[in-house]
Amino acid sequence: MTLQEQLNEARTALHQLLTGQAMVSITRDGKRIDFSPANRSDLERYIGHLEAQSGHGGARRRGPARVIA
Repeated sequence: MTLQEQLNEARTALHQLLTGQAMVSITRDGKRIDFSPANRSDLERYIGHLEAQSGHGGARRRGPARVIA
């Protein structure tokens, strides 16, 4: 499975979870992983990790530093 396919699968799983499905599954490293609303943050972190690997999203650019006097 390509990185883009993994990212698509994870995003679809998050969408399903957020729209009311009690449990969603994805395949990671050949193993099935189940996510429930209780571990939504784990799925969001996984998506962030995949996005960083693929160059989509990830680190956000911060604004210029300000001097406080």
